Amino acid sequence: MSKMTDRPVKPALWRGWRRRCPNCGAGPMLRGYLKVRDNCAVCHEELHHHRADDGPAYLTILVVGHLMAPLIHVAFTSFRPDPLVLASIFTVGCVALSLYLLPRLKGLLVALQWAKRMHGFGAKS
Repeated sequence: MSKMTDRPVKPALWRGWRRRCPNCGAGPMLRGYLKVRDNCAVCHEELHHHRADDGPAYLTILVVGHLMAPLIHVAFTSFRPDPLVLASIFTVGCVALSLYLLPRLKGLLVALQWAKRMHGFGAKS
């Protein structure tokens, strides 16, 4: 049995971040907001093998929490806004950042699985 080499990781991750097919970079990876297509519309690479599950949500929470918590602390200690104003502004910021990051991190995770031939991505070729 010949050992299969890993696919190039950096280009695949960049393509996944852009929500493009990790193989060709031209076809859209997602159908809708978070639904991964079964196949790439351009190169016909099978994408249904992915097992992203809750990983993108956990990563989104991790990133948003680590970015926003220090900002909330700095804003509160430096500017002393009314707590309701602070909560309103940072609630909108957290939701917006989460909605921006979630599909990109899902694309990143699917692309990493593709590059490392995980979960059936390496079954052929």
